[in-house]
Amino acid sequence: MKWRDWVERHGIGGVHIHYYALCKRKLWLYDKGITLENEHDRVLEGKVVHDKSYPYLEQKEILIDNAFKIDAIDGEYVREVKISSKMTEADRLQMLFYLYQLDLRGIRKKGLISYTKERRTEEIELTEQNKKRVRQVIAEVMKVLDMPAPPAVKRVSYCTKCAYYGFCYAMERDEE
Repeated sequence: MKWRDWVERHGIGGVHIHYYALCKRKLWLYDKGITLENEHDRVLEGKVVHDKSYPYLEQKEILIDNAFKIDAIDGEYVREVKISSKMTEADRLQMLFYLYQLDLRGIRKKGLISYTKERRTEEIELTEQNKKRVRQVIAEVMKVLDMPAPPAVKRVSYCTKCAYYGFCYAMERDEE
């Protein structure tokens, strides 16, 4: 089976790749339909920034083959907007996933990730090494999704800002 078919059959999208890089528990919960982002302040802020981005482009939020969505295509670039670069590695992996998926469809593009608060943009290119990395990450995502229970909580610096924080730490007690 081709990678493209395999990814589409399993419903892997850019959010899965992004969450994989951030937190495997969040990835597992999201994939199982436990979505806590809808009312989270940081997510809502991101949606506002996203909606105001690329006003000169007619087509945004482009759904490709009912498989994944990209923010916009601008000439030779796939564009993604992010609030800040605090999750740079996850942002890069997500963009590489999009570029890889387009490449599988015969569409060659470069990526631009715009960090609005910092007023900077990072260019991403899909190299052979990056293709191999994306395939590896997709395989690792599938391993996480096939787990019978969510991965254990693993505290990282951005947990307190995560939409899943209350879910993950509901059983913790304050020790005073």
